[in-house]
Amino acid sequence: MSIKNRIKRGISFLLHGEPKPTYAKISYLSPNHVLEGKKIIVTGGGRGLGYAMAERFVKEGASVLISGRKEETLKESAKKLGCKYLVLDVSKTDGFEEFMAEADKILGGVNCLVNNAGVSLHESDYTRVTPESFDKQIATNLKGGFFLTQKFIMLLKSRDEKGTILFTSSETGDTVDERPYGWTKAAINSMVQGLAYKLAKEGFRINAVAPGITASEMTGLKADGNIHYTGNIIDRVYMPEEVAETATFLLSDASGCLNGQILVCNNGKTINARWK
Repeated sequence: MSIKNRIKRGISFLLHGEPKPTYAKISYLSPNHVLEGKKIIVTGGGRGLGYAMAERFVKEGASVLISGRKEETLKESAKKLGCKYLVLDVSKTDGFEEFMAEADKILGGVNCLVNNAGVSLHESDYTRVTPESFDKQIATNLKGGFFLTQKFIMLLKSRDEKGTILFTSSETGDTVDERPYGWTKAAINSMVQGLAYKLAKEGFRINAVAPGITASEMTGLKADGNIHYTGNIIDRVYMPEEVAETATFLLSDASGCLNGQILVCNNGKTINARWK
């Protein structure tokens, strides 16, 4: 949780006391193997939203490979999920071709890529941004996703196959920002639409989910206990599982007419309503 949000929470506590417990009521579609035949790479799949996505994909019949920087985390998560894993630091593009070839071999022909890995350094404002924090967020969130997508597309084109790509954007990509994290997500939205338009006739679909503040290690918000959070329009944090439900739909053939779409999962918080 950012310092700004901690301060807001502290002020709210002083004015109103401890908020009443907030709970999430989440509905799921019954698993019916809508991802049968899908062979999916999920970057940043060892924990958080990436883990929830991988879990849902496996339940829907997909073959899944998760990647991330920490092998111990990946090994443990892959065992729980019943999937494969490979170590990958998405900020280091020089190993992408080898990674894609190995992942393709393990999965027996990859056909879906989920660019989920990302980082936010939660600078309090633009004065706290450094060249190092700027470069790290650009390299991880934007550059890595672009070049991994490039390798994925080139691999499938080499054998005249189609593929589906999903990016994890953010509600911050729907608004202006003064920090690199928001800029990377706005750029991802543009990239998703540009690549989708360019590659639609060749059989590629490229979309994105853009969650509101979701319980994860990156946000510092937990999915257990009281999930009250005034930063979201529904006064609670979003659960990784509910965003994963939308991601599953976007990878499935049921969403075959969707291309270049950024589905913002925040109950309309960033809609530019005239009465705001």
